[in-house]
Amino acid sequence: MTKSVLIITGDGGESYETWYAVHRFQEAGYVTRVAAPSKKRMNLVMHDFEPGWDTYKEAPGYIMESDLTFADVSVADYDAVVCIGGRAPEYLRNDPRVLAILREFDATGKWIFAVCHGVQLVAAAGLLSGKKVTCYEHVRLEAEAAGGRYVAAEAVRDGRLVSSPTWREHPAFYREVFVCLGEAVGAR
Repeated sequence: MTKSVLIITGDGGESYETWYAVHRFQEAGYVTRVAAPSKKRMNLVMHDFEPGWDTYKEAPGYIMESDLTFADVSVADYDAVVCIGGRAPEYLRNDPRVLAILREFDATGKWIFAVCHGVQLVAAAGLLSGKKVTCYEHVRLEAEAAGGRYVAAEAVRDGRLVSSPTWREHPAFYREVFVCLGEAVGAR
């Protein structure tokens, strides 16, 4: 059986988070598919942290072609979904197709992984109520307003949801992600 992961992002998505996810899952033998509002060359961005700044700074990032549109996604084809951070979640959380995809992942008991601002998508889908979650510090209020219980940690797992604050915590996040996927495979 082919293992596969859906990655959700779009223009303004965090470049390093996106490419790291694609490469890390491919390295582990997963088929990765990147879904976006349209099938095109996406303009990804890099967020970094500069001393003296009150928030992150943004620069153009590596580009990437999306593999399919949200309308083309069949949740049954995937073992898990990754919600990438950056600015993309700011507008993707208003896309009913994205919210329906996440709700279906949840309803079918599949894994949902969210990093940084990606938690905004999970919140908008109504999937944070009563869940422990972590995220970028300036998304915390939104996560809590959606019923999530914020935890300051490098990675947090609550049920079938794993979250992480930023790309800086990738080692802890992906260790937890692959523990979860190992459980999913072993449970079949």
